[in-house]
Amino acid sequence: MKNSAVKILSSSHRAMEELRRLIFSGELAGGSNHLESELALRLNMSRTPIREAALALEAQGLLEMRPRKGVRILVISPDDMREVYEVLTALESVAARNAAQAGYRDAELAELARAIDNMDNALEADDMRAWADADDQFHSELVRLGGNTRIRNVVSMMADQVRRARAMTLFMREKPHKSNEDHRQVLDAIRDGQADVAYRIHHAHRTQAQSTLLDLLVRHHLHSI
Repeated sequence: MKNSAVKILSSSHRAMEELRRLIFSGELAGGSNHLESELALRLNMSRTPIREAALALEAQGLLEMRPRKGVRILVISPDDMREVYEVLTALESVAARNAAQAGYRDAELAELARAIDNMDNALEADDMRAWADADDQFHSELVRLGGNTRIRNVVSMMADQVRRARAMTLFMREKPHKSNEDHRQVLDAIRDGQADVAYRIHHAHRTQAQSTLLDLLVRHHLHSI
């Protein structure tokens, strides 16, 4: 029984990663409907891990389960993204303030600094996908340093929605040099124990990121995809 449970868990994880990839790539387009049996056949696995994966992705806001109708891939709605960014902006800014109050040593901020270096290197190499990965690294580490488990859980739940929208607009935006500068200023404020400064800079950074993303979604009609 134990080996069977581990196998199901492993299959469910693989199903979730594959479904996420298909959604992010657009192969499972927003607004499309899919039966569990169809997805199971496509991924060459049974329906049980597909169902478990779909439940997890529903919690992350990527799809919705529909009784007797399978799953529906959610479209990217500007209104939804506005709400997501409002939550992320508030919670991540609190995390930045908490991190600045924690009195971290340089060694404890090394991962945050490394993420910024990776962002700089990615822009120099004109590699926007690498930049996006490094940006995720920064935000994830910032929230971890904030030390609030509940903030970390909520942000994690919404992160995929932001990644999906950003993936669609990544090559439409101007090179995000200002974003890198903002992140470095947040790091400096955390290192110097300037809690209010860290909060203010990160809040402004996330607010600007929201404005840029929503403008691209509406201007290029990507919310209907």
